[in-house]
Amino acid sequence: MAGVNKVILVGNLGKDPEVRHLEGGVSVAHFTLATNEYYKDKQGTRVERTEWHNISAWRGLAEMADKYLKKGQQVYIEGKLRTRQYQDKDQQTRYITEIIADEISMLGARPGAAAGAPAANGGAEAPVSFRQEPELDQLPF
Repeated sequence: MAGVNKVILVGNLGKDPEVRHLEGGVSVAHFTLATNEYYKDKQGTRVERTEWHNISAWRGLAEMADKYLKKGQQVYIEGKLRTRQYQDKDQQTRYITEIIADEISMLGARPGAAAGAPAANGGAEAPVSFRQEPELDQLPF
């Protein structure tokens, strides 16, 4: 049986996506996502713990992230965990663990929407989702 590498996150963007265009016109967007969890310590005090995640989105998903995602916005991310290494400016080997996004859904109010204004669909604010379609050479058959 093959392994499973699936990550699901709901959090807030820590910064606007930064998009780069690589050789051959391929786009990649990088941004951070903060997830929060709450618990009570031994004294009964509520404690908040924030975890920061590095997110990468490729091709059309990168373009959609660039166009629609903004700092502070709440999003749902589905993807896979990947660790890669690179050489820093001092030629030291560094490692970064990131989420390669397969799907991004905007949650809550859309950016630029006036607070309290009715949504175009009759008041219900539906999430807007973007999904990365697999390349033909990535299909398992």
